[in-house]
Amino acid sequence: MFKPSELTTYATMLVQLGVNLQPGQSLVIRASTDAVPMVRKVVEVAYQAGASNVMVDWSDDEVNRIRMSHAPEETLTWVSEGKVRDLIQLMEEGAAVISILTPKPELLKGVDASRIATVTKVMGQALQRYHELAQGGKVSWSIGVIPTPEWARLVFPDLEEEKALAKLWESIKVAIRLNEQDPVENWRDHVRQLEERTSWLNDHRFARLEYRAPGTNLSVELPKAHRWLGGGLKNGQGVFFLPNIPTEEVFTAPLREGVNGYVRNSKPLVYNGQVVDGFTLTFQNGQVVKAEAETGETLLQTLLEMDQGASYLGEVALVPNDSPLSNLGVIFQNTLFDENASCHFALGSAYPFCVEDGAFLSKEERLEKGLNASLIHVDFMIGAGELDIDGVTEDGQVIPLFRGGNWA
Repeated sequence: MFKPSELTTYATMLVQLGVNLQPGQSLVIRASTDAVPMVRKVVEVAYQAGASNVMVDWSDDEVNRIRMSHAPEETLTWVSEGKVRDLIQLMEEGAAVISILTPKPELLKGVDASRIATVTKVMGQALQRYHELAQGGKVSWSIGVIPTPEWARLVFPDLEEEKALAKLWESIKVAIRLNEQDPVENWRDHVRQLEERTSWLNDHRFARLEYRAPGTNLSVELPKAHRWLGGGLKNGQGVFFLPNIPTEEVFTAPLREGVNGYVRNSKPLVYNGQVVDGFTLTFQNGQVVKAEAETGETLLQTLLEMDQGASYLGEVALVPNDSPLSNLGVIFQNTLFDENASCHFALGSAYPFCVEDGAFLSKEERLEKGLNASLIHVDFMIGAGELDIDGVTEDGQVIPLFRGGNWA
């Protein structure tokens, strides 16, 4: 299914554009054993680009599922401290990180939600420094995706497995622009367009956004020092990188206690190998005070109770309904792709760089600026063809941002 030339180009995108690996820099690759061919290609491309050292942090999805299902409950809090220590040390020394995902949206279907929550919480605590370095933009990181038969069957249930897998890979290639004649240059043009949009938004300094759609009526205040971002970021050394490939969004952070009203999802949320769908969240002074779901309500409640900040928003992102990824008409049931086909929010932690000088502030100072803090950062999609959004300036001027799901 994968042509060697396609994997080489994809690996080159992740190394040159994704993390923008510099000569002499180390690279960490986090991946499951399902991604072996892609991992090997990334290792090769990284060394060709001048990497000093490439470390692969392997995991096995099936082993993880078996452990969550059958291990003694008291052992679920165990974490390999040495493995975590080595990973964080490499990042603190300036290593870039590429995560290669092999999604299996129903991997943990049937596993007790409380056991999943235990493992998720303890891993979140163990990797807190990892997330601080990544979410703070201090190191370069990027995400790649390789399709799996399990994922393909869920996205294209009417096709035979081989055809479903091939169609999913073709859809991914369109989404990540791998089908373009010069994908790297195409990405550079696309990033420039996103940066023009963020400049326009930052010039207007909106005080709040107002959302209206079937099942949605929500007011979202923005911190006074907020910054819109899109496309890529600069790490602590000033090197530009693309965290997400694909990316169609421009995003910022909401004011932690400034969200009021209700919002309904427009695409399924896949979290820890389980699906949550048909859900409505009601906010009061920033916090979710009511959560209902047609599918996965117990998991949704568990997610919202993960820690004190899990029931507050950490990200607001704008994505037009008329975009290459959205126009594919494919519901990937994977956040990396579905969030880039739809306006979305994220429950949990805010990115520090979404306020001026946020990367240099302490956790307490970021909270004072209105940024949420949490062990989690979970995106959920709310964009659709009926979505209207207004931006309201500090002096009360109302400027249409979205009409009918697209930029106004």
